[in-house]
Amino acid sequence: MVVVSLLTWAASFVGLVGLFVLAPPVLSPPWSLVTSVYAHSGPGHLLSNAVVVALAGSLVAYSTTRLRFHAFFVTTGVLAGLAHVWVGGLFGPATGVLGASGAAFALVGYVITANPVSTTVLDRLRLPPRVLVVIVAVVAGGLTLLFSAPGSALIAHLTGAVLGLLAGRVQLLRV
Repeated sequence: MVVVSLLTWAASFVGLVGLFVLAPPVLSPPWSLVTSVYAHSGPGHLLSNAVVVALAGSLVAYSTTRLRFHAFFVTTGVLAGLAHVWVGGLFGPATGVLGASGAAFALVGYVITANPVSTTVLDRLRLPPRVLVVIVAVVAGGLTLLFSAPGSALIAHLTGAVLGLLAGRVQLLRV
């Protein structure tokens, strides 16, 4: 994240920041799908994402392989970014997105539902699927509202949280 962010900041000085930002049209340039997950708008943005990734990510990393962890991180980051661009475009002009916060929210969601306490409680309750959908929506919405900075990519944060909660529930990364 540090290397790509430094490249992003350098590119912004010469007007090439678009090489790293996921923006409509989405596949222009195609590598922005991945670079947007690692690029950050400034040191504060990078630091806040890095802290969450380090804390939640270290917990997730213990239960999986490096390859699975990285694939999960990139995939959830890309999907969260795409959701921000596509869904945000339905309610107004689509805006670009960059940063690892969608993936960070996915890691937090994974930690919440993949731990033994959550697994035991949810297994014993045997809730109907509709109730589980409501619980996931409420928890993801709560995480998004409580831990998102004003003006940040709320749709990406919500998407990441939902993906992480679902992946943790099925323990997708367990080896």
